[in-house]
Amino acid sequence: MPVLAGEALRLLAPRSGKTYVDATLGAGGHAREILETSAPDGVVVGCDRDPAALALAREELAEFGDRVVFVHSRISELPDKLAELETIPVQGILVDLGLSSMQVDDPDRGFAFSRPGPIDMRMDPSDGPTALELIRESGTDELTAILRDYGEERFAPRVAKALSEAARAGRLGTTRDLAEVVRSAIPAKAARHQSIHPATRTFQALRIAVNRELEELDAFLAAFPDLLAPGGRMVAISFHSLEDRRVKRRLRELAWSSSLPPAYAEAAGERIHPICRTLTSKPKTPAPAEVRQNPRARSAKLRACEKL
Repeated sequence: MPVLAGEALRLLAPRSGKTYVDATLGAGGHAREILETSAPDGVVVGCDRDPAALALAREELAEFGDRVVFVHSRISELPDKLAELETIPVQGILVDLGLSSMQVDDPDRGFAFSRPGPIDMRMDPSDGPTALELIRESGTDELTAILRDYGEERFAPRVAKALSEAARAGRLGTTRDLAEVVRSAIPAKAARHQSIHPATRTFQALRIAVNRELEELDAFLAAFPDLLAPGGRMVAISFHSLEDRRVKRRLRELAWSSSLPPAYAEAAGERIHPICRTLTSKPKTPAPAEVRQNPRARSAKLRACEKL
C-alpha cells in the first residue's frame, strides 16, 4: 500500500475525464489509486527518473492501457515533459519524495547498509556520479558541508575526515564498509544514545547530494502552479524536515497576498490575489495502523494546495 494513500486520494479528489500527474511513479501504487478513482476516463501521466521503477510500473499498471502515459523524467523536467505531451494544464499533481521499497531493498542500488552493495545511491543509474565517486572527488570541507546540511549530522567534520581517509586508502568497497567507517567516527557514547543507526544520517546526506534532491524539489515547487488548471490540486509527501520545510514555505508563499488596497499593492509590485489556497493547515501524518504495517511510513508528512 502506498504511503498516506487515503489522504492523498481524498485531497487530490480524482475525477473521470481529467488528467493527473504522478511525478514520482515508483511501482505505481499511488497511480493505481488515482486510476481506479477516476474511472472510466481519468488519465495519469506517470513520471520517474528511475528506469527500473518505470519498467515495474508498466507491468503493474498494464491493465489500465492507454489511460497511463509513462515518462522518464526528473521532477524538475516536468514542465518540459508535459509541454511535449500537450497536457498542460492538468487537474492534479502528486509527488512522493521518498525512496521506493524496490530501491531500498535492492542491495545493488546502494541505498541501504543492511546488506552489502556498491556505494552508488543514484536514482537513475545512468545519471551522474555515484556516492563513492562523490566521496572521492569532494574535499573534506565540502564533504563536511554535505553531511551537515543534508544529513544534519552532528559529527560531520569527524565523519567527513574518516570517509576521505578511507576512500584514499581503498577501504570503501561496499555500503557496509561505508557504514562501519561512519560508525567508528562517531563517539561511542553519542552512538549509544541515538535511536537510529549511526550511519543513517550520512547515507541520507550522500543520497540527497548524489541525486540533487533539494535542487530538484525547489525547481518543481517553483513550476507546479503553472501546470495546474484552476481548481487543480498538488499533493506532496515528504520524509524529512529539509523537504517538508521547503514545501511548507512554498505553499505559504503561494497563499500570500498583499494587505494593501489593490491600487497600492499593484504600485508596490505586491501580489493582489493569492495563487493557491492551502488544504492542510498542518501536515497529515500516517495513522499508527499504517506505521505498524509499513514502518518506513513513520516520518511521512503530506501537504496539499489548490490553485485558485
